[in-house]
Amino acid sequence: MSDRPVLWSVAGNDSGGGAGLSADARAAEGCAVHLCPVVASITAQNSLGVARVVPVAAEVLDAQLAALAADLRPSVIKTGLIGSAEGVAVLMRWLARFDAEGGPRVRLVVDPVLGASAGGAAFCDDALLAAYRTQILPRADLITPNRREAARLLGVADAATPAEVPAQAAALRALGAGAVAITGGDSADGAADRTDALDWIDTPLARGWLALPRLDARHTHGTGCTFATSAAAAMARGFVTADALVLAKMATTAAIAAGHAAGQGAGPVGFDAGFAGDARRLPRLGCDETPPGPVVVPPERWPGGLYAISDSFAQAMPLLAAAAEVAGLCALQLRIKRAAHRGLDDAAFAEALQAQIGQAQAAIAALPAERRPVLVINDHHALVLDAIEAGRLDAASIALHLGQEDMLALGAAGRARLAAAQARGLRLGLSSHSLWELARATALQPAYVACGPVWATTTKDMPWTPQGLHNLGWWARMAPVPVVGIGGVLDETQVEAVMAAGAADVCLVRALAAQPGDADPAAAQRERLARMAAACQRGREPSAALAAPLWPRASLDPAAEAGIVA
Repeated sequence: MSDRPVLWSVAGNDSGGGAGLSADARAAEGCAVHLCPVVASITAQNSLGVARVVPVAAEVLDAQLAALAADLRPSVIKTGLIGSAEGVAVLMRWLARFDAEGGPRVRLVVDPVLGASAGGAAFCDDALLAAYRTQILPRADLITPNRREAARLLGVADAATPAEVPAQAAALRALGAGAVAITGGDSADGAADRTDALDWIDTPLARGWLALPRLDARHTHGTGCTFATSAAAAMARGFVTADALVLAKMATTAAIAAGHAAGQGAGPVGFDAGFAGDARRLPRLGCDETPPGPVVVPPERWPGGLYAISDSFAQAMPLLAAAAEVAGLCALQLRIKRAAHRGLDDAAFAEALQAQIGQAQAAIAALPAERRPVLVINDHHALVLDAIEAGRLDAASIALHLGQEDMLALGAAGRARLAAAQARGLRLGLSSHSLWELARATALQPAYVACGPVWATTTKDMPWTPQGLHNLGWWARMAPVPVVGIGGVLDETQVEAVMAAGAADVCLVRALAAQPGDADPAAAQRERLARMAAACQRGREPSAALAAPLWPRASLDPAAEAGIVA
């Protein structure tokens, strides 16, 4: 048995060693998966172009797949240059067998190699193009065409501007593809001087432009193969498609940076096995069809320490009283849920919420200056933004925390209002549970990003598996802003571990709350706060620091995505 996930690549052999199975092998090794290179086509090519393409006979392709199926069943199959409709038919028969056998779905990643980027032989005739449309696309979990390949698959003209790319991705999904990534979609307008290299992704869980700074590089042969294989490798390692595409973007950018000369033309991309732990490679993900802006770190750094969450000002009062005597509380979030106030109409609820915010601000202002936590309001963005715009609330005196569903629901106009409030000093906190949510958060200029749940929690029903200290450490390593660890933190040992993993704050919901059995509630509250603050400080000691991992772990079961695709 292999100790690495098995990935089949059914693709072409590049005699020049740049693209095809050569690039696939480099990418797979860098992603720590076992690649089985299945030769579907033989090419005569070098760094200047492709002179000839010869598809292997269908029976030869079938024999390769039969040998592998008997011993090395794949988690994922990635295709590149197949070369013939007969080859597609062979592949689809094997996929049908795997589907009929049951067990984990063999996921299919398709890099539709339809023509050479440099001059040379044609790769795809009408029969093969029809096979892509009618056989491969309906079974593909992910397809990664460049913009020319996307247009040819659809039988339309190339996208003239980046604005046309999202519609083409949606059209490919309508033909059956589970997810689509159109690589180099930003080049549709010929803007070679664009600051960012952009790839459009459209998946069941996330869509938008993935952005990283464009590299000034000549040696880019094999870029598309590297992107598709890296995505397939990440899927083989258990990541859902949206997260796999974040990793593929990172891997491909690192591979371009590691390219080298070989021959007279463009040389091949290389591979950097440390790409997944390089914070420079974390992309930004847009919220809509607008490309994301650059990362902007707020000038006022988020304070580190204990971050408490209370359901009301009344619940927070004992904690604030304790904070007057015990240091360590850096933030207090009011998480006041509308559902808990069903007896109030909207106007009355808004008035009650404003009153609680005012009470909390007054209580915090009464604390010694060095012990005043940041007041954070959870979810109620409309009320907060309205109050800031009307002058009833000082933007710099408060922070707003949003989940990513709420951020997306704001729409472009709402996000513009939020950005204006941030420019006036409002600090924004964002939840994140996956790689794509972290990538999206980094583009929205947050003061901090929350990572969770660190451990299993009963305070919220979520589909995410616990991140553990492993992923929390990766978040802290990769995020450009402070990270708050949240979820399932109940005792001092956990507080210390969260801080040792690199978090700036540790979020406590129940661990600081008053307990019914407290004989002296005020004294008990001070004692709890003191214990947690001491644990927080111990976790900050250099000797307690945990090594930051190079790779994250998957935080969502791909079966959930498969259900959405189906």
